[in-house]
Amino acid sequence: MKFNDQANLDPSQVGGGGGRGGGGKIAIGGGAGVVVLVLALLFGINPNDILGSQPAEPGATTGGGSSPFAQCTRGSDINSNRDCRFVAYTNSIQEYWGGAVDNYQTIKVQTFTGSINTACGNATSAVGPFYCPGDTQVYLDLGFFDQLTGDLGAQGGDAAEAYVLAHEFGHHIQNLTGTMQRVQGGSSGTGPKSPQVRLELQADCYAGVWFKHATNDPNSPISEVTTDDLNRATDAAQAVGDDRIQQKSQGQVSPETWTHGSSAMRQKWLQQGFTAGDPKTCDTFAANALN
Repeated sequence: MKFNDQANLDPSQVGGGGGRGGGGKIAIGGGAGVVVLVLALLFGINPNDILGSQPAEPGATTGGGSSPFAQCTRGSDINSNRDCRFVAYTNSIQEYWGGAVDNYQTIKVQTFTGSINTACGNATSAVGPFYCPGDTQVYLDLGFFDQLTGDLGAQGGDAAEAYVLAHEFGHHIQNLTGTMQRVQGGSSGTGPKSPQVRLELQADCYAGVWFKHATNDPNSPISEVTTDDLNRATDAAQAVGDDRIQQKSQGQVSPETWTHGSSAMRQKWLQQGFTAGDPKTCDTFAANALN
């Protein structure tokens, strides 16, 4: 993935410095460690589903001070400060959806270390990246990408990171369009064709749609998406498939407990979004969509 040195970046869309220590690394092992691994390395929407914690006041976070991304104002800043790439991803994703969705609401990515309070509850690094509909923010512990390439064996790279963020912004689109509310207010459950899996696969598809359009605007902070980038994004989607995580963590696959879809399903819908380049083709809730 190549960046546009001449592009203007908006660092106000990414915050950082929140959280407190204590999250630690995720241990791979038997017993509770396996359960934590399975849950933690899935892209969650609401950490309450895992933690069972009480919601905090909307937007409440720990930590303070100026954002470490404040100096990320030009695409060329990525050359001297690699963390500025997260501003570039975020700006590009929101630029696309701002033109594709009526009344799009720009939101913020909040990076943190260890743990952080959100409107969805107290989240730790173990939860992984997530979108909280209560305060409409994406939360990201940057250490997650070490887990993605280490514990889960993904190739990693800029495109893999961008896929993670684009997936979470897919949940924001679902929140704005009412899809998330319909799923959460309807029948629950798990499994390959459950509403929860359909929600996650649609977010993957939306991520693919953004990749298709990431370089359309000559002023976009993303100047090139290569075949290798797409392969890395697809590889990351495969790495976080329910079946792959279950096989790695517990030595067996239990489809009836899936919440995000198999590696093949996640790859398919990411590719569907990129190939079509149209969010209307991301209807994972259609009757025969998952056949």
